[in-house]
This record gives sequence, C-alpha cells and structure tokens, in this order.
Amino acid sequence: MEQDTRKAQGKKRFWLGAGAGFLAAALIFAGSWTVWQLSSYLYTGNFASGETSKSDVEEKLDKINGLIEAYYLYEDEIDADALIDGIYSGYASELGDPYTVYYDEEETQALLETTSGEFSGIGATMSKNTASEEITVVNVYKDSPADKAGLKDGDILYQVDGKDTAGQELDTVVSWIKGEKGTDVSLSVIRDGEEITTVATRDVIQVQTVEYEMKENSIGYIMVSEFDDVTYEQFKEALADLEAQGMAGLIIDLRSNPGGNLITVTDMLKLLLPEGIIVSTKDKYGNVEEITCDGKNEFTKPLAVLVNQYSASASEIFAGAVQDYGTGQIVGITTYGKGVVQQLMDLRDGTYLKLTIAEYYTPSGRSINGEGVTPDVEVEYEYNADDPQADNQLEKALEVISAEMG
Repeated sequence: MEQDTRKAQGKKRFWLGAGAGFLAAALIFAGSWTVWQLSSYLYTGNFASGETSKSDVEEKLDKINGLIEAYYLYEDEIDADALIDGIYSGYASELGDPYTVYYDEEETQALLETTSGEFSGIGATMSKNTASEEITVVNVYKDSPADKAGLKDGDILYQVDGKDTAGQELDTVVSWIKGEKGTDVSLSVIRDGEEITTVATRDVIQVQTVEYEMKENSIGYIMVSEFDDVTYEQFKEALADLEAQGMAGLIIDLRSNPGGNLITVTDMLKLLLPEGIIVSTKDKYGNVEEITCDGKNEFTKPLAVLVNQYSASASEIFAGAVQDYGTGQIVGITTYGKGVVQQLMDLRDGTYLKLTIAEYYTPSGRSINGEGVTPDVEVEYEYNADDPQADNQLEKALEVISAEMG
C-alpha cells in the first residue's frame, strides 16, 4: 500500500460491523420501496423469529420513519447512503460474530486491494507525523514508478498534482496518488530544504508481503506480514534464493501476521511439509474438506516459526501444521486463537459480505479456536530501551536453530 497500513490491515481483519442503530433512519430518503425491499430480503430464509412477521417489520419501520421525518433536528445533515449501508452493517453485526462483516463500496475496494496484494499507484509508503502533520515518504519500492521518478526515503510530500497536502488526512493524500495504470501524477517534495517536483507514471504495484535475509551461521530469515494472493510467489522466491546461498537452517517470522488467503498459506506449506493433511474444514452441515500435501518438497533442515499474540488465522494454520508434523519448532507466545474460515461473497452491487462458513482443524485434528497455538519454546518480547532494535524472541529462535545445527 502507499501508506503504513500493516497494523491497520490487521485491525481490519477483525473489524466489527457497524451497530444497528441506523436501521430505520435511512428510510427518510429510501421511501416505501426500500422498506419492502429490505424487509423482504432480511426475512428470506429462516432468520425471522416466529413472533415477528414481515408486515410487523414494515409497520415498525414506517412508524420510526414518520417520527424521524416529523421531529429529527438534523435531517439536512444526514448522509442517506451511509445510513442505508448502516442497515446492512447492523444486520450483519447483530449475528454476534466478530468476523462476519458487511463492506460498503469504498470498504469493498480497499478490502479487495488488501487481499490481492496489488493496487495501481506509484509504489511508495507514506506516513504522517502526528506532531508536524507532514507527510513523509518512508519507503520507495525498488524499480517502482516512485523510484523511477526519483523519490527518496525521507522526502516530505507537500503537493500532489498542485494540491497542498497540508491539513489533509493521509488517506486523502494516498487517494490522490493512486489512479489508473498509465496515468501520470505530479509530486512535489522537500528534500534537504530544496523543493523538487517530479512526475510518476502509475502502474500496478505488488505489496511486498515477504522480506528475507541470511543471518549469521547461514541461518535464513523470512518475515511474512500477511497471506495475500502475491505472497506465495514472494515466499517461494525467498526460499529458493536462501537455498542458493547455502542456507543451513530457517526462521519464518509470522509475528503480528493477521492472516489472509487460505489457498495462499496452504500452497506455501506445500513447500515445507511431508505428505499428509495440511488443514481440514467443517461447515454447518458437517461436510469436511481436506487440503493435502504430496510431500515432494519436504523441508528437512532445522526450522523455527516465530509467533505472537497477534499471529492469527492463516498464521495459525501455518504454525499448527508445522507443529503437528514436527517439521519445526514454534517460538514466541500463544497465538490469537482464530480457528474459523470466512468467505467473501459478492453482493453484485459493488459491496461484499464476509461470512464465517466453517471451522478449521490442524493436521492432528486440533481446533485452536479461542485457544491459539501454544509455542514449543515460550518467550515473551522484552523491549530494550538501551537497544530498541534488539529482538529477544528472534535471538531465541536463532539459538534454537543453532542448537539443532550442532
């Protein structure tokens, strides 16, 4: 993404739908057709209680609508579209499931970008200083449009296409920068006190969800921030490069990884696990589906997987499978405990519903829902004020791998 959204994306995975309080207010603008449409839709199937009929809902909504029209003080300030979306959001949230969420059109667009790992932009990460409110370029992707346009880490962005960024929210500025592939955007920055204006041609950008390096003693290190559509190829390339460098052991860091695509994580595990089940799912009807590995790429070198309390969903599928097969040791603290699967359902009007459809189980049949994956080697992160870059959990993982290497 073109802003520092890793933590925000993690939160989005667990976002609760808006409350149901907006249910009736939208009818001020919607009219009787919308009342019928909504009540008809909500009462399709077996959701209605035996005590409440479709006509009861219509009548009550009409009453509330009438009261709002007659007495509501701030009627002119109501955003009709937002209130109507609030009806759907509230309905979904009242299921009481924190993972079932309705996404309006804007949220759907952001969601699809997040899950695909691709967007059309310039390939630069931005952040906003809360004190100075300056918007700064903090990371320029290699060979990206931003890189080709000459942007540098640390540049202070003050104009986009002639529009001042001062006083603007970061999301607003990012929306100015994003755009259709092949179009140009003018960027004015301050660098070392000098004002510089350059033009970048937008392109399709892949979010870098995998970072890697070779540590001392030929121990490979791969950090996976989330499991998007683009992550498998990035992970495969990282693994191959480390192998080519003579990797003797490997650490995979899934700390604060909120999860993502089920197919992505299982494809990645096929590069590591022996033959057998990777994960199984069970739906409301008791139907069980298994995703398996043929074992042709089994990883036999010392392996450690780093996790923490924010490692969730697909991260837990990964850690649970590695732990069950004994392929590697899990290091860190107990994971989040999200053992259910959601499916994105296209409502065909530019909006989506993310719905919980199944529970999942590790290869041994464990459900980690509400429990998490307990590490083989438990170690809590300890911040070192004298050395903020110190990472005692990573150091422990390096010790574990070194001990196995002998």
